[in-house]
Amino acid sequence: MAELGERIWNMERDFNLRAGITAADDTLPKRLLKDVAKTGPAKGRVNDLDQMLPEYYALRGWSKDGVPTDATRQRLGLP
Repeated sequence: MAELGERIWNMERDFNLRAGITAADDTLPKRLLKDVAKTGPAKGRVNDLDQMLPEYYALRGWSKDGVPTDATRQRLGLP
């Protein structure tokens, strides 16, 4: 089931890439990128999206540009 979900996630990413959505569109609302958190464990901190996004792409098996790699495609049986 986990692999099936991963295939779906990567197919959705491929669809979005073909529709013109790129890594530049992988962002958060401005308030989450500029305003410090007022409560919780991140209190006083601003979101570190610029550090988190490359790690997320690597965990997904995507390039630094957010594109599924050939190895990921092959492992999941995607064209």
